[in-house]
Amino acid sequence: MDRDRDRDRDRGAKSNKPMKRRRKKVCVFCESKGSLDYKDVNFVKKFLSDRAKILPRRSSGCCALHQRMVARAIKRTRETGLIPYSVD
Repeated sequence: MDRDRDRDRDRGAKSNKPMKRRRKKVCVFCESKGSLDYKDVNFVKKFLSDRAKILPRRSSGCCALHQRMVARAIKRTRETGLIPYSVD
């Protein structure tokens, strides 16, 4: 019986906190009407992690269409040898 009362007290304390809303990220390409060129290595590296993995949409802030374009550009850049496939 005491355990149920403690659980209800904890639940009430959590619901009183105001929820923080995250600001939605705006796609870099939709906002500036810019284009993506796979030969621009410095720009392409912004969408890679420190382990040379492609960043997901939630981290890069791109829309689905532009995220696919980014992934394709990164893969082309890797094939041409401008950036490595992985970091040793």
